Amino acid sequence: MRFQLLGPLRITDERDVVVLPPSKPTALLAALLVRPGAIVSTDRLRGAVWGEKQPTTAKAALQSCVLRLRRLFAKYGIEDQAVVAVAGGYRIDADADTLDLLHFRRLVERAAGSGADSELYTLRSALALWQGPLLANVPSELLHRDEVPRLAEERLRVLERVVDIQLEHGRCREALVDLWDVTRVYPAHERFAEQLMTALYRLGRQTEALAEYRRVKEYLRDRLGVDPRSELQSLELAILRGEHLGPAGTGREPAVSAGRAAPLSAAAPRPRPGRTAPAPHVPASAALPTVPGFTGRAAEVAALVRLLTGGVSTDGRAPVAVLSGAPGIGKTALALHVAHLVAGHHPGGSALVQFTHADGSPRTAEDAAAELRRALPDGARSGAVLLVLDDVVHPDQVRPLLTAHAGASALVTSRTGLAALVATHGGAVHRLGVLAAEEAEALLTSVLGDERAGAEPAAVRHLADACGHHPLALRIAAARLLTRPRLGLADYADWLRQDPAGRLSLADDPRTSVPRRLDEAIGRLPPALAEAHLRLAASPYEPLTAARAAGVLGIPAETAELLLEGLLDAGFLEEGLPGDFRPLSLVRAHARRTAVSPGGHPQALPRPPRPAALRGRRPRAAPSPPGAPS
Repeated sequence: MRFQLLGPLRITDERDVVVLPPSKPTALLAALLVRPGAIVSTDRLRGAVWGEKQPTTAKAALQSCVLRLRRLFAKYGIEDQAVVAVAGGYRIDADADTLDLLHFRRLVERAAGSGADSELYTLRSALALWQGPLLANVPSELLHRDEVPRLAEERLRVLERVVDIQLEHGRCREALVDLWDVTRVYPAHERFAEQLMTALYRLGRQTEALAEYRRVKEYLRDRLGVDPRSELQSLELAILRGEHLGPAGTGREPAVSAGRAAPLSAAAPRPRPGRTAPAPHVPASAALPTVPGFTGRAAEVAALVRLLTGGVSTDGRAPVAVLSGAPGIGKTALALHVAHLVAGHHPGGSALVQFTHADGSPRTAEDAAAELRRALPDGARSGAVLLVLDDVVHPDQVRPLLTAHAGASALVTSRTGLAALVATHGGAVHRLGVLAAEEAEALLTSVLGDERAGAEPAAVRHLADACGHHPLALRIAAARLLTRPRLGLADYADWLRQDPAGRLSLADDPRTSVPRRLDEAIGRLPPALAEAHLRLAASPYEPLTAARAAGVLGIPAETAELLLEGLLDAGFLEEGLPGDFRPLSLVRAHARRTAVSPGGHPQALPRPPRPAALRGRRPRAAPSPPGAPS
């Protein structure tokens, strides 16, 4: 068994992952694991578990908590690690094979001093061990105050080194993928801002580089009352003068593509000194990220597993499945979950390729094909390979790739139905809707834990309803509750109901946001469809028919029917009876927020996405329950 500390605290046997529920034993285990092999004093452990409100019989309470933790170990068959009582405290012995934190440190140590490709690959493998917010399911103010910042700093140092390597070798475009994210999450981190300005300037984007300097300068002055450090000021001056700051690109690519194909196995062997790291062969599903706590979609899972384990069809074609649906509906999660289930039937390997850039713009077929060639070794291309082609915008992006890899099975996800692709390449089609009520409640329970969900079963139902049974919304709501263990589920559900389309976002990760995801989806629509979506969502009609849409839009019924079909294909509507269309509840709520200007008039086009720092905030006058998340 293995402990995973870099994210929510989990236990895994490398096949299944158990996310521990928020509880006192979970807090005790985290307090021991952040100091592996060291004696943690009883005072420190009591502070981690109970904080300042310690029980009167603190010694006995801690012993009882240790006993509960040992029972938890027994439940999951953990025999090679033990909570050891020693003079003055307790300890857990661990090594790099049993604790991901130590595995991370070992990889970082191994990377030092190796060649650029080898170091970059190894550091990327180390960063891939981090899976979400640290200790999100651990209810301990002490650990979040003292330990989480210390551990997060280790990751930031490694990411800074990765970007340094990329910039040193002219890989500026790759560096941008990481830098856009980290500079928004850590807006006061001047070194990352310096790296981002350098990468932008080398790529000829001087205006954006200077805008980034202004952003950092304004943030530091407004929040901290200080000016940027001298290195950042000197860089701004060099950019203004047009000085040479290094190459934009060397034409070489790293062993691991930055930010697109999933990171390869972190356990890959280290290249010998003086030799370039080869592109490693990735068996089965090692290249694909896992989906912790996957819940529901039983019928779709069963059908896809049958399809992908049944071999080629009578006409010699490998199986292809298209998963379509609204933004955030769980297409990628389903594809990855199924890919892991059928891994044993694809010994040639598997690969995940994104077909959109971080800003939502589509990638070219040539760009995606080049990435796939890097992700799969030569020997795997002719074997039983599984491709996960994610967020495809147009059939022409994937047709050349499917033709070149005719023997490969493929799971294709898209917000549209990709009917033209199915017409030319065949395949099964699964259009995903929201989860059933019981599936939505089960998802919340799996993340929050039986203890917390069981204490407020009615609130779990209300919260699932407030999220519209939408998978992304459910996970965001559960994540916010995990970080606020004292907040009642009923209070949070009531607060969320007041503005679900605006409040379903995470402050520490602006990308994980229902309004942002829907903003991006509207931005992909042709202007006529975007306008129709906003105006129809603001109408009182449900279901929508061609006649009703024609009346709202002031167009002929035939044209309105075409627009409704376009919105259905784009994932903004669901169809009940033939000709009857309904938007998802969250999609409708978001569209109404977006479509109506302060004067109350629908806009002709969707407004641009709000800045990440403002996205998801509630209006100032909106009431909120005590302790409600901001």
